[in-house]
Amino acid sequence: MKYCSVCGSLTVKKIPEGDNRERYCCENCGAIHYTNPKVIVGTVPVLNNSVLLCKRAIEPRYGKWTLPGGFLENGETLEEGAFRETFEETNTEVEMSHLYGIFNVPQINQVFMFYLSKLVKDDFSATSESLEVQLFKEEEIPWDELAFPYIPILLKKFFLDMKSGEYKLLTETIKRKE
Repeated sequence: MKYCSVCGSLTVKKIPEGDNRERYCCENCGAIHYTNPKVIVGTVPVLNNSVLLCKRAIEPRYGKWTLPGGFLENGETLEEGAFRETFEETNTEVEMSHLYGIFNVPQINQVFMFYLSKLVKDDFSATSESLEVQLFKEEEIPWDELAFPYIPILLKKFFLDMKSGEYKLLTETIKRKE
């Protein structure tokens, strides 16, 4: 950050008094600019033992399959954001259930939070964000064409949980392999 979003003056990176990390600080107006992780919200939409996946129409990972999700907007709850993102990518509504998966991805400063959900109707369709939208049973999942590393983890957990009938919260950290 080069300029202060409060007064427009140049910022400097320093540790503010009482803090323990470098922050962008404005020496003109005193504003401290915090940069914090982005929250991504989504759903695991289910109908008749199948999961609804979207083929991405946007980068990153254009043309790969994913669960519906995206960035939480200011003024939204986690559930509202997950519901909105699901509608934006599938053109259908879901009945929200409980928080089902949390993935910390520290190397890109993101936290992913997914809710289990149930399709209200099977009226889903492609949108400007999805090339295709399709229901998949476990054996039909295009495992080699999934967009992000957390997707197969969450899908495998879902299908295991479906067999046991217990859907407990999963929390995991995805770290880049070195």
